[in-house]
Amino acid sequence: MSLKQRIEADIKQAMLAKDKARLQALRSIKSLILLAETEKGGTDGISEDTELKLLTKAAKQRRESAEIYAKQQRADLEQVELAELAVIEEYLPGQLDEGDLRVRLLEIIQRVGASGPSDLGKVMGVASRELAGQADGRAISKAVGDLLNNTDF
Repeated sequence: MSLKQRIEADIKQAMLAKDKARLQALRSIKSLILLAETEKGGTDGISEDTELKLLTKAAKQRRESAEIYAKQQRADLEQVELAELAVIEEYLPGQLDEGDLRVRLLEIIQRVGASGPSDLGKVMGVASRELAGQADGRAISKAVGDLLNNTDF
């Protein structure tokens, strides 16, 4: 079952359950998918990789918005963003914890032959592709920087 089909089925369930917050989040995901399909010019659907990128981007937007609302002390809007984020994360692959992230990054660092901070771009390119959807870009960047600055790896 494609992501679009899962979303449509979940929209029906949310409508029956009268869960407005979940319904709003699901409709926003469906909207992203439909926009991506029309950009391609066809109705064949979009690839799983594109779906993952869309969901990751939507999750990042919700996370950043929630942070801004928290700083502005707008708890009502922050809760809306966090509720939508929780729904979006249901469709993303499981996130790596910090330990697993470091292990995977060490493998990538050794594979690309990185030896210091000057190789950050080379490592980030590979890590961003391989860990897409499994870890936040900021977390990846911070961990790569820490690992490359610490030459004991």
